[in-house]
Formats: sequence, C-alpha cells, structure tokens
Amino acid sequence: MTARNKNIPVLRFKGFDGEWKRKKLEAVTEKVNSGKTPFGGQSVYVSSGVLFIRSQNVLDSQLSFENTTYISEDVNSTMKNSIVKPHDILLNITGASLGRSCVVLKDFTMGNVNQHVCIVRLTKENDPYFLQPIFASEKGQRLFTSLQTGSGREGLNFQSIKNLLVSFPSLPEQQKIASFLSAIDEKIRQLTRRKELLEQYKKGVMQQLFSGMLRFKPALSGVEGDENGKAYPKWEEKKLGDVCSFFSGGTPKSTVKKYYSGSISFIGSGNIYDSEVSSFITEEALNNSSAKLVNKGDLLCALYGANSGEVAISKINGAINQAVLCIRSRENINYVYFVLLFNKDSIVSKYLQGGQGNLSANIVKQLKFNFPTISEQEIIVSFISSIDTKIESVTAQIARTQEFKKGLLQQMFV
Repeated sequence: MTARNKNIPVLRFKGFDGEWKRKKLEAVTEKVNSGKTPFGGQSVYVSSGVLFIRSQNVLDSQLSFENTTYISEDVNSTMKNSIVKPHDILLNITGASLGRSCVVLKDFTMGNVNQHVCIVRLTKENDPYFLQPIFASEKGQRLFTSLQTGSGREGLNFQSIKNLLVSFPSLPEQQKIASFLSAIDEKIRQLTRRKELLEQYKKGVMQQLFSGMLRFKPALSGVEGDENGKAYPKWEEKKLGDVCSFFSGGTPKSTVKKYYSGSISFIGSGNIYDSEVSSFITEEALNNSSAKLVNKGDLLCALYGANSGEVAISKINGAINQAVLCIRSRENINYVYFVLLFNKDSIVSKYLQGGQGNLSANIVKQLKFNFPTISEQEIIVSFISSIDTKIESVTAQIARTQEFKKGLLQQMFV
C-alpha cells in the first residue's frame, strides 16, 4: 500500500506517524454560514464603525482592508449570527472569486460579512491555518468547482461545504504544518510588499525625471555638459513630426487564403510586445496590400484597439497592419527612453472617441515632448532599467516561492 492509500502524506515532519482521519467539515466546525446585505442596502453603510466584509476583501490567503465598507453598531447587532471572530476562515461562495479564502488574524477586533462570504469556524481541536491552505490548493479549488450550484451564477451552499471530506492529523501535527506554511506565506507577503515599494519608487522617480525636477549630471569629462561636468543642457521641446518619420500598414484580403500561408510575421496592435506571433503572410500578400515591413528594434505604436496608445520596441521582423504605426527617429532618440516617456493614459484620454482610444499618424505627429540630450536619455534609461531589474528579480523570487509552496501542498496533505 502506498502512503496515499493509507491516508498518510508523502512528505511529513519527524516525530509524527499514523494515518490521518478523514472527517466531514461539520464534525470539526462550530459554524458554517454567511451573512446578508443589511436592510436598506448601501444606504446603511457608514464611514466608520463595524467592518463589513465583502468578497472583494477576501483575497488569496489574506484579508484586505482596501475599499472597506462599514456598518453601525446597531445594524451589526441585528446580524449577530454572522459576526466575524479571530481565526475564522472566510470563504467566498459566489461569483468569479468563488473558492478564495483567508484566515482572520488573531488581533482582529470586530466585523461582519455579507451573503457572498461564508464563515468557517473550527473547533478548538483544529487549526484554521492547517485547513485554509487545503482550501487554497489546486485540490481544494477543484473540489469547490465540482460543488457549484445554481444556473447562470456559481455558488456553494452550506450543506455542501459541511459535507466536504478532509483528512486531519493530530492538532500538534496540524500546528506544525500550519506554522511552516505561514512562514512561507509571510515570505511571499514580504516579497510582494518589496515589489510594491519598488514600483512606487519607480513611478515617483519617473514623475520627477520627466517633469525636470530631478536631473542627472554628466561625468567630469564634460561631454555634452560644461567643462566641469556640472549640468546637461536644458531639455528641448520637440514635436514628434519634426524628429521622426511614420508609416502604418494594412491587411491583405482575408478571402485570399494563400496570402496567409507564408513566413512573414504579421503584427497587429495586440502583438506589438510579442517575440512571436501566430499569424503569417506571404510575400505576394505583402506586395498586394498596404501591409508594411518593420524591423526588429523599430518603435511601434498601437493606433486603436484595447491597447490604443501603447508603444513598444519590436522584438521581431515582420509586417504591420493598419492598426499599428511604425515610428522611426531621424535624430538621436533612445527608443527605450521614448517608451518610458510616452504616457498612454494622458494621450488616449485626450483623443478618446466612441469608448475606445483612436489615434492616427497625424495625431501622433503633433505630440510634443521634452527631450534631453542622447547622453542624458541613456543615463535615465540605465537608471530606470536598474530599478526594473530589481523588480524582475523580486517577481521571480515570488514566483519561485509560490511554486515551492504549491509543491509542498501536493505532498504535505492527503
């Protein structure tokens, strides 16, 4: 018999043996129920009082206090059956976030939940930090998916939750597992916070750089500065049409199937960031349409579509359609600097038409930007890139830690 067949996990801490006991949740819980929306709906919400927890506050293994809503003490007293306590497991039971769960921290004071969040309160003989990772695991998520009820909207009912069969070890072993997994979760939280701080720092630095509040100084060689290397020249405002050339492409006739059996990468507005595309055209299609060739390293701008106003440096040689504008500099412009400079939100909001941003080559040509010398551009790019490298490193650490935890969940539970 394998360990799995004997109800024993593959990976186990020393000092523990014997089979785990398979139990229904109703046998190990004091409460399984959700709340409700107070009578009067949003009109009863107040600016402070008792925290009213909704599904958007229940994140993956974390209770979020962003976009919080409150109810008064009087309203809370009419909803005593759904008052949240420390160490409760909160489980989303409807909607797109169904199955998402977290444990309420021990220093939590007072809260209540609406009908979309279920309280799972364990008996004192069981550890919520042992059970919640099971809920969050792939196995738990598949189980919740299989239990969904209702037509047109996903949902879990209390009885199906109570009937869930889960294997439990002794409380000391539960606590050992819970403590180990909590340490991993804490590391993920710390890394996530570090990433957020780096992203905030990058945003702040970019705002100061592009507003001219923060300037770099050249090396003492005096290249492009004065002879003492004290300052770079004043930034010069330039209209893109004066310093760049532009062209967009076209789409070969879709009715001519042979046009789409070639080897030339066909780049649309949604592919400007991609190193690979799934659509290809022939040389004949290129010659018989307005499609235009671009080179790896060219600057591409999405003119319309979901990512209208976004720019990217092409990673491939290929042909562009009419939704993509190729921008080629006639002066010394660092394209990475240009990508950092180009603010999609401010540009699209100014030229918004019919619910989507719609740009044209003429609009882009009229855009004005302040450009430093090429040397200062390169210093700015190098500085921002160094921050990006740190962000990428932390992102990779988060992914590795999450993958490590995922592997543990598969081996440490039955």
